[in-house]
Amino acid sequence: MPITGRTDGAKLLEVCDVALRFGGIVALDGVSFELEEGQILGLIGPNGAGKTTLFNCLSRLYTPNRGDILFEGRSMLARPPHRIAEIGIGRTFQNLALFAPQSVLDNVRIGAHAHSRSDFVSDTLRLPWARRQEAAVSETAWSLLHMLDLEDVALRPAGGLPLGTRKRVELARALAGRPKLLLLDEPASGLNHEEVSGLGALIRRVRDERQVTVLVVEHHMNLVMSVSDKVVALDFGRKIAEGTPAEVQLDAAVIEAYLGTGHKTIDAASGGSSAR
Repeated sequence: MPITGRTDGAKLLEVCDVALRFGGIVALDGVSFELEEGQILGLIGPNGAGKTTLFNCLSRLYTPNRGDILFEGRSMLARPPHRIAEIGIGRTFQNLALFAPQSVLDNVRIGAHAHSRSDFVSDTLRLPWARRQEAAVSETAWSLLHMLDLEDVALRPAGGLPLGTRKRVELARALAGRPKLLLLDEPASGLNHEEVSGLGALIRRVRDERQVTVLVVEHHMNLVMSVSDKVVALDFGRKIAEGTPAEVQLDAAVIEAYLGTGHKTIDAASGGSSAR
């Protein structure tokens, strides 16, 4: 059963009539939706629907040709990608972007430096405020390693760990920046059934314990439908449905986009269809 988001009605993210073209290809065509504080929103659609393109607009890797994206009521389109973390947006990557030779601990510590004020001179001189800041960064990192069951591998190089473990490392690094909005890019990709089941519980736990709003782009229908408060479905760059998981599962346009005509529902548990 989908969970009930702990929202107070405040809009954290507003996607307003966003359109983007690559030459003659329409990647996004007037997409709009809102995400409230405390919600988990699942962004779904078949291959080529525009999910990754929209995700990259939110990450500021792409700039829309039309429309706006508001974070806490302010447009974020003028902000470059490296300035996203400082306003409270963290993300993970489908293709993991960890520093493989570095330890798990160091990878997580890097994420916490999005809010640091340190510089080369201060770090070299070991000024008192710089030492206090480094101590706070380490405390944050260790607390996340404990939460995500990574303490036993904290000092091991991140690159040699199993995929599921590395995904938790990247999640810890994203959370180390204390984001208000967490963007998860295909978090279930490459995971086995047991790991996917645990991932759903972990996303809910992160939302609740870290007081973070979550937007997840995912192909795994069971994960999206079980964890999301709201689902937005795209197809050919356009929004075709928005609502609760139950509503979107029964939406005719969504069923046709995934399965073609002749089907009645999408069976989220199996990823297949049912003609009930």
